[in-house]
Amino acid sequence: MQGVVVKSAGSIYSVRTADGITECRIKGNFRLKGIKSTNPVAVGDYVKIDVRDDGTAYIVDIEPRRNYIVRKASNLSKQSHILAANIDQCLLVVTINHPVTSTTFIDRFIASAEAYRVPVVIVFNKTDLYNDADNEELDYLEAVYKSIGYPCLRISATEGKGIEAVKETMQGKVSLLAGNSGVGKSSIINAISPDTAVKVGEISRIHDTGMHTTTYSEMFELMPGSYIVDTPGVKGFGTYSMESEEIAHYFVEFFELSAGCKYGNCTHTHEPGCAVLEALEEGRIAPSRYQSYLSMLDDKEEGKYRAAE
Repeated sequence: MQGVVVKSAGSIYSVRTADGITECRIKGNFRLKGIKSTNPVAVGDYVKIDVRDDGTAYIVDIEPRRNYIVRKASNLSKQSHILAANIDQCLLVVTINHPVTSTTFIDRFIASAEAYRVPVVIVFNKTDLYNDADNEELDYLEAVYKSIGYPCLRISATEGKGIEAVKETMQGKVSLLAGNSGVGKSSIINAISPDTAVKVGEISRIHDTGMHTTTYSEMFELMPGSYIVDTPGVKGFGTYSMESEEIAHYFVEFFELSAGCKYGNCTHTHEPGCAVLEALEEGRIAPSRYQSYLSMLDDKEEGKYRAAE
């Protein structure tokens, strides 16, 4: 029997098949070849299950993944934890204020998504709370990311503004909902499907940062044929496995420009004849994007990014 994993909670996996949901375990010797991961099976995996005569069910095989999302496993620097697999897109929820989402976090996230071949849509939430300065920042960031090919949406989940556009973007797809704590991910889910049982985190009044409420990855059907994966967070989103020379490949505008660099191994930091530095000087690259790139070159460890999350 075949199905898709819709929930991962410890050693128990919920698999959706043509007959409904089946609770499964995996055999002790079952491991995913080639991936050093703490969890061999993830939400979104297409799997084959074997149901025994006594009613117990086991995952016995997993189909090849077309993509996957990983984060660094807790206290295991050489291992990853797969958040979800076979994702059509990531909806990256960000806020200009209440709380502030740093451009470094945005750029780090979308560079990682490029590495794992997952399209990103940037969703600017809480627009009802923005003052004039916040709206100017929003205009700027939206222009930056649209210019390099990332679709952007403006919404207010609490007021329902822009939710129809989010639903249209999600239609017929499996979407990962991601972002810093406190940006309103659960509120968006509830605005789309009020009947979905999603815990809504409360914003800390003191620190204006969110409290994590999701403890495992789970796939919800919010609309017919449209699924969303809610995850326990995206700290350390994948980039722990990037080599320094690869980082520029995942800044799409840098990669396109790098064909014009004098040296094939150009780091875009000091070399003469660097097309990226030339574009930066001419204002064709956003300074915030370049600073994010330098930060990732300087420190691929995740400590200083976690402070902003």
